[in-house]
Amino acid sequence: MPKVDICFSPELLHLYDLRGKIAVIVDILRASSTIVTALGEGVTHVFPVASLDECTAYGQEHGCLTAAERDGLPAPGFDLGNSPFGFLDEARPVRGRALTISTTNGTAALRRSLAAEALVVGAFLNLEAVAAFARQQQRDVLVVCAGWKGQFCLEDTVFGGALAERLAAEFDVRSSDATLAALHMWQQGKEDLSAYLLQSAHVRRLNSLEASKDFEFCLRVDAYAAVLPVWKGDRLVTLA
Repeated sequence: MPKVDICFSPELLHLYDLRGKIAVIVDILRASSTIVTALGEGVTHVFPVASLDECTAYGQEHGCLTAAERDGLPAPGFDLGNSPFGFLDEARPVRGRALTISTTNGTAALRRSLAAEALVVGAFLNLEAVAAFARQQQRDVLVVCAGWKGQFCLEDTVFGGALAERLAAEFDVRSSDATLAALHMWQQGKEDLSAYLLQSAHVRRLNSLEASKDFEFCLRVDAYAAVLPVWKGDRLVTLA
């Protein structure tokens, strides 16, 4: 029986062997939610990069939209920040465009997880798409929580618990203490996820930047239930 495990921070990735596994990269607030939204709204593919200089270079080389964030704020000189609403603005159509994006936590976590057999991006927005892919693949799953600057982050871990609950009938979710902890958190908070996660330091940090609208949007479970960003070659594309 395949197993679900959870890595609480990219700084702990050296403790895991990604070979043969599905890596699910999660940065609920907000990189993974933004990437899911972008692809769900018609962006053709996404180049996630670690640095701002890379983001600028990819934008120039590929003629694509650029999005960048540092410390929760839009980085100057780029088309977009790290809000899903940037891809829902009718005044800035994104359908048919490519995107390159760099964020404080999420894109760096993704770049550090490329040794996995398959790499996908997960959010509450596409929880069922991630679960369906895992069921189809029948491989061990490692949820890689982007965290906040290397530290534990509540909302990413709670997503891991939500995924574990959906996979519990076919996957081992009991042999990892990390997964058990995440599962308990999800079961405690799922009836009122917004209220539960308002305790999170990262949520309070985001809301102090007047991004509470983003917070509520990113907690919409299965709003993009058929959208699965998958790593192919050098980019994320939607699984056909």
